Amino acid sequence: MFVVVPVRGGRLPAGGAEVASEYGQGGILLIGEGTQAAAQELAGLANEVSCAEVGKFRPDAWSTALHGHIGEEIIVLPGCPDGRDLAPRIAAASGCAYFGSVAEIKNQDGELEIQMARWGGLAMELVRTSGHCVASVMPGLHSPVSVDGPLQITAVELHLGNGNDVAFIEEREPDAATMDLAEAKRIFGGGAGLLDESVFGQLGNIAAELGASMGATRVVTDRGWVGHSRQIGTTGVVVDPDLYIAFGVSGAVQHTSGLGQPDHVISVNTDPHCPMMQMSDLAIVCDANAVVAELEQRLGRNAGAA
Repeated sequence: MFVVVPVRGGRLPAGGAEVASEYGQGGILLIGEGTQAAAQELAGLANEVSCAEVGKFRPDAWSTALHGHIGEEIIVLPGCPDGRDLAPRIAAASGCAYFGSVAEIKNQDGELEIQMARWGGLAMELVRTSGHCVASVMPGLHSPVSVDGPLQITAVELHLGNGNDVAFIEEREPDAATMDLAEAKRIFGGGAGLLDESVFGQLGNIAAELGASMGATRVVTDRGWVGHSRQIGTTGVVVDPDLYIAFGVSGAVQHTSGLGQPDHVISVNTDPHCPMMQMSDLAIVCDANAVVAELEQRLGRNAGAA
């Protein structure tokens, strides 16, 4: 298998290190801007990495160039936003099958077994295929494995055509309120301990004011209070934030298994013994609804004073 990782601003995207470690035995290519700097993040996880410094994201031109460079390989990309955009274009340029929302790829007696999430993670589909194909793997499902030896970085040249890409005008920082949860560095999560839909509106306001994204548990999304794209867990979005603050989240294993390895976890709950409180760096025994209301009031008052 051959791994392709799109790079912006010299940083690996969500899932980039995972797919490189898990599926990069046949080669790893970083493509984009700042690829040499991004490659340093793979030190200890890979021995050889190729870098194609081609500038801003141009999925149409990249896909054509990559098809000519890689050839008839099994190509794996991380399921980050750019990866999900680029992968089907590579498949179209190569005239081969594309598999999205992939959880696992196994090589069984010369045939690939590909497990994919379906129906928003409520079901898993297993397909078997052989030959050339492209797959994007959901971030957060694999733990990078360390390797011995130094990292060797090689620069490669890709010749891009004009393609049919839209013209690049400006790149802006993502809106924390709407960005992909898998990319979010700060997340405020709400669970069944929050009373109703209006409290989640308050939590969303607080998160936006503090530059964070709002997430929720499956119980909440099943009630229709929050969209499924905000659901954190193995049946929703697998995340890996720097900071996770849980309001009224009990900590069911389906939820905590999708949290990755946050640097800091804070939990607000009336039950001091629930799993979410036990795994927190700071556990606050309090009614989460009251805390949400107080935070919104204080933030609103400070904004008014400003």
